[in-house]
Amino acid sequence: MAGSNFIDYVKFCSRSGAGGNGSVHFRREKHVPKGGPDGGDGGRGGHIILRGNAQLWTLLHLKYKKHVIADRGNNGEGGRRKGADGKDVILEVPIGTVAREAETGEIRCEITEDGQEFVLTPGGRGGQGNDHFKTSTNQAPHYAQPGGEGIEEWIILELKLLADVGLVGFPNAGKSTLLASVSAAKPEIADYAFTTLIPNLGVVDYRDGKSFVMADIPGIIEGAAEGKGLGLRFLRHIERNSILLFLVPADADHIGEQYAILLDEIKRYNPELLDKKRILAISKADLLDEELMEALKPEIPQDVPHLYFSSVTGFQLPALKDLIWRALQ
Repeated sequence: MAGSNFIDYVKFCSRSGAGGNGSVHFRREKHVPKGGPDGGDGGRGGHIILRGNAQLWTLLHLKYKKHVIADRGNNGEGGRRKGADGKDVILEVPIGTVAREAETGEIRCEITEDGQEFVLTPGGRGGQGNDHFKTSTNQAPHYAQPGGEGIEEWIILELKLLADVGLVGFPNAGKSTLLASVSAAKPEIADYAFTTLIPNLGVVDYRDGKSFVMADIPGIIEGAAEGKGLGLRFLRHIERNSILLFLVPADADHIGEQYAILLDEIKRYNPELLDKKRILAISKADLLDEELMEALKPEIPQDVPHLYFSSVTGFQLPALKDLIWRALQ
């Protein structure tokens, strides 16, 4: 998944089609000189519809669609013939896409299943023909209902990745290295901050053919909840993870303090995220011996399961998978 191809935010103008007008028409045949009104109804305007597609992983295909416009419905015709409905526009989106109104921020829908459909912007109703307006006192109405107007609105689509485990940590904590060592994912890895600029997903094989999905989220920095660094752009991706796996490197100045800062950023972004299960994994354990691990005990928070591991040597990686699997169950 190339960095330039991962798009998780798009904004566009959604305009549904207007409804067709009802028809003003009277039956006129050789042997029916004074036939009654038989104007048909107008067709409904086209909808703008979102549809979930499990084969999509990005909103890239919608990046340059600044205006999405549906067709208007056709007008009704004589003989009570209804006008054709306007053609709907179906936007296929990845699973985990959230649609919200750009002006108010109100969430309109969340696409969580393959094939799920939601009418984002409904088309205008079709107008009724004059056949609907005849009465005992007005048997030849010369008017029909005009079609309803379409709706024009600005919509924001945001993608929140669906994963079982979300990796949370500062830049250079070893998140990408862990994902690469336990899955077939190939994230960019280098010894400088913000190597990861896009979320990466990897399927982690477990025992007896079981597996779970792990997401490498770009590094959080202090102040991320206020938008510093890559903050708000990627914090939303952890909202859909079942478990938050906090990664703190063994060579950090104070492991407990780093964990507390990460936890505070998540709390400030969305306090409900604190209800998720959490695991503290201390990476780069190949830098430590048993004596150093014992000396670091006072720094480790006791209210969260923790484990030392090394992605480079494979130390405790099977135990880490076991810990994650038990939490998922």
